Amino acid sequence: QVQLVESGGGLVQPGGSLRLSCKASDIVFGRYIYAWYRQAPGKERELVADITRSGTTNYANSVKGRFTISRDNTETTVSLQMNNLKPEDTAIYYCNRPNAAFSWGQGTQVTVSS
Repeated sequence: QVQLVESGGGLVQPGGSLRLSCKASDIVFGRYIYAWYRQAPGKERELVADITRSGTTNYANSVKGRFTISRDNTETTVSLQMNNLKPEDTAIYYCNRPNAAFSWGQGTQVTVSS
């Protein structure tokens, strides 16, 4: 079973930045799309951004121009650089491989508040 370990969250003021990282114990990591998701209190989990094996990216409209997803196929990590954070970005952030049915990791909490 693939394990997903997210890190890098924290408390930040509006306008601040954070960089999230996810380590996947996926021996075929480099072959597949990986994605970041988030779940805010009382809301469903939503897709934030994804990245293909070759580096093509896709973003939710709410984060375009502020977030950047990247990956390192050698290290089997996927990262999310988050700039100009807003209170509505507050959520638990998770990474996963879409459609793979992997168990979710513990996520990393991002709180944007003054």
